[in-house]
Amino acid sequence: MNAYRPAAVLLTLLCTALIVGACGGPGSSGEDADLKPFDINPTPREQLREGGTLRWAVDQFSTQWNAHHLNGPEASTAAVLGGLMPGTFRSDERGNLSIDPNYVMSAEVTASSPKQVVAYRLNPKARWSDGKPITWKDYEAQWKALRSPDQGFDIASSTGYERIEKVERGRDEHEVVVTFAKPYGEWQALFNSLYPAETNSDPKKFNEGWLNEIPVTAGPFKLGEINRTAKTVTIERDPKWWGPPAKLDAIVFRALGPEAGINAFASGEVDIVDVGPQPGNFRRVQGVQGGAVREAAGPDFRHFTFNGRSEMLSDVKVRRAVAMAINRDAIARADLTGLNWPARTMNNHFFVNTQTGYQDNAGEVGQFDPQKANELLDEAGWTRSGAGRSKDGKQLELRFVIPSGVQTSKQEGELAQAMLRDVGVKLDIRTVPTNDFFDRYIAPGNFDIAPFSWLGTPFPISSAQSIYEEPVKGPEGKLAVKQNFARVGSPEIDQLMAGAQEDLEPASAREMLNQADELIWQEVHSLVLYQRPQITAVKANLANMGSFGFKTAIYQDIGFAGEPMASTAE
Repeated sequence: MNAYRPAAVLLTLLCTALIVGACGGPGSSGEDADLKPFDINPTPREQLREGGTLRWAVDQFSTQWNAHHLNGPEASTAAVLGGLMPGTFRSDERGNLSIDPNYVMSAEVTASSPKQVVAYRLNPKARWSDGKPITWKDYEAQWKALRSPDQGFDIASSTGYERIEKVERGRDEHEVVVTFAKPYGEWQALFNSLYPAETNSDPKKFNEGWLNEIPVTAGPFKLGEINRTAKTVTIERDPKWWGPPAKLDAIVFRALGPEAGINAFASGEVDIVDVGPQPGNFRRVQGVQGGAVREAAGPDFRHFTFNGRSEMLSDVKVRRAVAMAINRDAIARADLTGLNWPARTMNNHFFVNTQTGYQDNAGEVGQFDPQKANELLDEAGWTRSGAGRSKDGKQLELRFVIPSGVQTSKQEGELAQAMLRDVGVKLDIRTVPTNDFFDRYIAPGNFDIAPFSWLGTPFPISSAQSIYEEPVKGPEGKLAVKQNFARVGSPEIDQLMAGAQEDLEPASAREMLNQADELIWQEVHSLVLYQRPQITAVKANLANMGSFGFKTAIYQDIGFAGEPMASTAE
C-alpha cells in the first residue's frame, strides 16, 4: 500500500496470536528462508482480465480519512487509502525500499555535511483529482503540519518531521529540497500518504475536512461512494490516472466483524477477507469452493512484556530467571495448533524473521533452561520452600494480566503458569476487561507480565525507539514511559538507537540496532515469542492480492486471472 504508518507503532490486541516457535530459530544473521515473506498469486498484468469489481471485507467502517490525524492510523482506513493517495516509497517483502515512480522520479541524499539534505524529483504528470499538480508546496505543507503536536493539528505523530529544518523549492515546482536540522537515517519514512497543501495548511481542514469524506485523491482509483447505511466504501478506476491503468473497474470495501466476514466469504458475498489467527476460521475458509488461502509472515510479532519496575521483577536476575523458565517453543506451538504455518522462534526486538537485518541476539536469556533459572532465583535470594519461593517474608508471585475474551492470551498464561511452577514461581492469571487492558493496567504499570503484539513497519528504528528508550522522570517527577511499558532500559541502548537513527548508511544502522538488541535481551525488557503470520482468504483467481507481509500492494495491478489459480508465493 502507499500508506505507511512508521511514526506510530500500533499496539494490536489480537484476539488470537499465532505463529512460530522453535527454540533456537535461524542462524546468527539473515532472514529465515523457510517462512514465506508474501503470498499474493503474483501474475503479470497482461494475463489479467480487464474490469471486474473486487469485494473486500474490512473490519471497520472508518470516519476519519486523514491518515495523519490522531484517529487516522487504522488498518481498514489504510486499505482504502492505498488505492487513492500518493506515496513516495514502496517496500518489498523483506522491508527494502524503492521509489514509487508514479509519484517520484528520484529521491536521494545530496549532502550529509554540514547538514543532511534530501532532494526529491517529482513526476510532473502527477496531479490531484481537482486538477492541481503535486508540487513541492504539498511537501512543505505536510512538514509544517506534522512537525509538532502544538500547532492545533491533531497529529498521530511528528516522528522524523520534527528533525527537518526547512523544505524548499528546487530548480522548479517539481523538485523538493529537504534540509534536516538533525540527521535522520529513515528519511524514506517521510511524505508517504501525502496530502494536498490545502489540507495541511489549515488545522480545521486537517482535523475535520476528511471526516466522513475523501475530498481529493491522486491514485489509480478515485472515490465512488461512501455509504453509511450499508457500511461500504466504493472506489472506482480513475481515467485521469497517469500511470498504468487499474485492471479493476472498482473495489467495494465492506465493514464486517470477524465472524461476519468469514460468513460472507463462505457464502460468496466477498472476494477477500482477513482470516486472522483463528484455527476455526482457518478450517472454514479452506473448504470454500473456488477459494484459496494466502499465508505469509507478517510484520507484527507476539511477545510478553515484563514490568521491570514492579516489586517482584525489579531485579534483573529474577527477570532472566523467569524468561529462561518459559519454553517459548511450547507456547508458540500451542498458539499455532490448527494453522498451516512452520514454527520459528523470533530472537530479535527490532527485526522480524523475514526482514533484512534480522539476526539472533537472544543469547542465554532466550534459551529454555529451568536449571539455570533455579540458580538465578537462588542467587537473587528467593529461597525455595515446597512449591514456592519466598524472600523477606514475601512470596514470589507474579501477576499475568490478560484481556477478557482473548483465548490465546489465556492459553499462554496457563502454559507459562505450569512452566514457572517448576521453578517455584507462582503466576496469577488476572483477566481484565478488554477496553481497560492498556489504559488501566499496561500503561500505568499495574501488572508484572502481559502478552500482546506489536505491529511493525519497514522502518524499525522509528517504529521501536519509543518502546525501548529508557524512561525518564519529567518536571513533576512522573515517569515518562511513552510506549516502554517494561519501564527498563539503559543509556547504552539509547545511544545505540540514537546512533542508528542518525546513520545514513542502512547496513551500519542495522548493526547498531542489533547491538542494542543484545542489550535489550540482557535487560529482559520483554520476551519475544514469534513473528505472526498473515492469513487471508481470497477467490482463487484473484491475482496480486493476499498476504503481503512488508510488501507494498500495487492497486493498479490487482485483478482477476482468466482461470482459478492455486496459491503461490515467492
